[in-house]
Amino acid sequence: MKNLLSFFNGFFSRSGRHIFSATLISRLLSFLASWIALQLIPNKELGAVIYAFQIISFLIPMAGFGLNQGLLRYGSQLKLIEEKTQLFVFTLKYGVLISFFLIGALIAFSFLVDFNLKNTQFYFILLTSAITTHFVFGLIKIQFRLLKNNKLFSFVELTYNLLFVFLVFTLSYYFKEFGYAISLILTPLITSLLYLNKLNIKWKQDNNRLKIIDFSFWKYGFFASLSNVTTQFLFAIDIILIGSLSNNLELVTAFKYISLFPFSLLFLSQVVITTDFVNLTEKIYQKKYILNYIKNYMKLFSIISIACLLFVYFFGEIILSVFENDYVKYKSTLIVLTFGTTGILIIRGVFGNLLSAIGKAQINFVITLIALLLNILLNYYLIPKYGILGAGITSAILMWLTGGLSALFFFYYYQNLNKY
Repeated sequence: MKNLLSFFNGFFSRSGRHIFSATLISRLLSFLASWIALQLIPNKELGAVIYAFQIISFLIPMAGFGLNQGLLRYGSQLKLIEEKTQLFVFTLKYGVLISFFLIGALIAFSFLVDFNLKNTQFYFILLTSAITTHFVFGLIKIQFRLLKNNKLFSFVELTYNLLFVFLVFTLSYYFKEFGYAISLILTPLITSLLYLNKLNIKWKQDNNRLKIIDFSFWKYGFFASLSNVTTQFLFAIDIILIGSLSNNLELVTAFKYISLFPFSLLFLSQVVITTDFVNLTEKIYQKKYILNYIKNYMKLFSIISIACLLFVYFFGEIILSVFENDYVKYKSTLIVLTFGTTGILIIRGVFGNLLSAIGKAQINFVITLIALLLNILLNYYLIPKYGILGAGITSAILMWLTGGLSALFFFYYYQNLNKY
């Protein structure tokens, strides 16, 4: 108990309560935005936008070829604010440029692919612009974390989600699914413009390049972005395969909304890691501190996971009926997905980020690539046989598998960390 209290004290001292409150409210607002869209837009038309954005969303981490990930890890190792700012300007400048090339390539590629489902190509092309807006928005949030201004980081999250609810309601009411798509693009752009000036950026930087911007910097960022892409794809592939294997957009929408609650639970782990990642990276060579952190983290999230499973078991039908009464029949899928997310809460959340903290982003990529291949194989067998329950079973298996592999690889490399 004493160790857990110490864990909480450290978390709160780094403005963890602000991040927790902001993230919790943001998740509720995200639920509200999704619920509003479901009420204002027919399932089939909404499914077309969701389907297209799922493809785009897993490419967003590649917007700057991982420069944002490089900013987070290497920026944590810089001591001076001026150096952190210089690195931010570098990543923003080259990241936006790279994102434009990526958008052009995706638009050209879209004309070579048969999307099968109605209107998905149009929304795919439209939503490619979200790659740049989300990249810039992510950089601004990272910079606030590097400056250890987690309180202002929290306000950015709140602003984004409040604005998202407003735009989804307004634009979906007048323009239906087209308005919903536009809100996905405009929300990060407007939020970025509101908070960029609060970073007090000196845009004219010295010509002297930071020593950390070398091959290892680009390599780390590239593999970290690939890891994030494959991780995003692990979440997106279920919806994509449900759509392609069943050719039923209503099932796509159903799985999207059934998975909202269990996947939203991941914010609990994300809050802790978001608060502590910079601190963990700074102290990564203090092995006693890191191992004690892991122990307390896993103890805390084991308790939380049991509570979440019990809650879903007893109140799952109520949760599903909030979206649509017909979704109650999918309670077993909800339970399975919730069990899967506990694997991330307890294991993957901490060890995946610690692998990044020690500079082994390529290992995260290998793990998620293996999981992605298994995901496709299992879904091709389980979805035709069990429907969306099959997709849930696949996700649950892989969330626990990737967590276990992350832990094994971390301890393998960490015991010899000083040699790297």
